[in-house]
Amino acid sequence: MEGLYNRCTTQKSEIEMVRQMLKMKNEKLNEKGIALVMVLILSAIALAVMAVLVYMLTAGTQISGMQKRYRTALEAGVGGADVTFQLITARGDPGIPLDNFIITASANCLTDKLNSSTSAWDPACSSSLVIDPTNPATYDMSFELGTPGFPTYKIHSKIVDTVEGNSGGDFGLTKTAVVATGQGEITPMSIPYLYTIEIDSQNVANPTERAKYSILYQF
Repeated sequence: MEGLYNRCTTQKSEIEMVRQMLKMKNEKLNEKGIALVMVLILSAIALAVMAVLVYMLTAGTQISGMQKRYRTALEAGVGGADVTFQLITARGDPGIPLDNFIITASANCLTDKLNSSTSAWDPACSSSLVIDPTNPATYDMSFELGTPGFPTYKIHSKIVDTVEGNSGGDFGLTKTAVVATGQGEITPMSIPYLYTIEIDSQNVANPTERAKYSILYQF
């Protein structure tokens, strides 16, 4: 009986050792599984950070390009405003020497817009702020900027409001110019014309590259 008891005790000890070994093995496997999960999580975080950085760099480049194109369109619009000022200074003179300059407004409308208050314009004259490059009736004048035959920007301009005044451009002939001032001469108060002008500038090759100006011009 004693030998049987010793054998059973030995078998129990071996079984317990096997259990302990299996438990240790399972713990090691669990540790390896946790480590694998942590590596996967850290890898996912690293990939997310890299994706965000790449997106920020790409978005920054796109925004810089958009700003550059918009600034170019703005500069083209400044050129359009200068040409419009020349037309106003010439008071609608058809002989004004402007290359590639196209007046789309009728002679009556242009005369009214340059010389009369908005309320006195012909009803057919457009005073809308909207300029549609595909519709010549929505602007008064247009021209192109760029190399002849290869324009870069198309400019559309339009007078949308006129406040009538009594003065034109100052050519430096006031008082002591060609005629001496006599006693009792009364110089009337100078009230300049005020023109509200809309300018639309767009890239010929890419019409989405556009810039608009609203200008109050005193003459």
